[in-house]
Amino acid sequence: MNNPETFFGGAPEAHASAPGRVNLLGEHTDYNDGYMLPVATPQRTEVALAHSHDDQHHLYSGTLDGNVTFAAKGGSAPQGFGSYIEGCIRLVEATGVLVPPLRVFVTTNLPVGSGLSSSAALEVAMLRAMRNLLGFTLDNVKLAQIAQRAEIEYARVNCGIMDQMASSLCDERNMLFIDARTLEHHLVPMPSGTELIVVDSGVPRTLAASKYNERRAECEEASRKLGVRALRDVTDPAAVEALPEPLRRRARHVVLEDLRVLEAARGVPAERFGELMNASHESLRDDYEVSIPELDQLVAALRAAPGVLGARLTGAGFGGATVALCRAEGKGNSARQAAETALSTYNKAGRQGRILIPVPTQGKENNEPV
Repeated sequence: MNNPETFFGGAPEAHASAPGRVNLLGEHTDYNDGYMLPVATPQRTEVALAHSHDDQHHLYSGTLDGNVTFAAKGGSAPQGFGSYIEGCIRLVEATGVLVPPLRVFVTTNLPVGSGLSSSAALEVAMLRAMRNLLGFTLDNVKLAQIAQRAEIEYARVNCGIMDQMASSLCDERNMLFIDARTLEHHLVPMPSGTELIVVDSGVPRTLAASKYNERRAECEEASRKLGVRALRDVTDPAAVEALPEPLRRRARHVVLEDLRVLEAARGVPAERFGELMNASHESLRDDYEVSIPELDQLVAALRAAPGVLGARLTGAGFGGATVALCRAEGKGNSARQAAETALSTYNKAGRQGRILIPVPTQGKENNEPV
């Protein structure tokens, strides 16, 4: 049932959408109170709403072809896409808004599980659609905070604020500078004359959750030993050199990554931005140890492609996607050509990488939404 009018018995009463995100700089800095530079993806999640004719919330995912139903009063959704939506509903109710039983129709062209934050896009789109339907006041930062709480409290994912802030406040041509401690934020133009490439390695992020918790604990221990609230308070990289291993390397990555974000946010030429991306990947590989051989090989293939200025893994690591900055030349197909060149090199070893950005034509390169 991929027709919303069939689901609603007519036209929906409200709708909204939200993008995914790609993080260009500032990896593993959010839980250290640091800085980030994500940008919105062209792919989006769409949510349509209408009042339900009974006392149940009825949810349907056109992408998953799945239904979820739970009681508007006192019911709960099973874990899955419904838990994210339930979290948004319950947390809006907690602000004092009366939320009636709803029919919710969700579709997305964001590839699920590739590190483009499809979960944050779902949460932000749902909250925007509810705001449109019910007319309550909710600014975009508060919306992102509620979306984050929905993911933590209902989907049981202990995420930082970056993904929801990016989905709520980013666009495709401007990066969003985010200070995780203060939530200060402002848009920063992408380097002039550039395009983005995002290529999925085809390797599931099987260790990302456990290693994420391990890295977070290591950073907290490093902060205690340095006598600071969080590693963002260390501004001199030399200050971490007395720490025992591996805390020294973990802290060095965070301190230098924050400095890379702050430099890029001030505005740098495209060539320098590419250098900062390259340095970020080396730091994630050698100091933070969250890369894997497949990501390193894909990054190397991207850097060797014509017009690419810099490339790095994006996201938590241990699989997932890579991002590259490419010169925009000619008729605007330079990013596509560079991505295809890199992917051809990478896939020669029998791997199943795929191009996520530039957005492919339907069916090409096995990029259909999951």
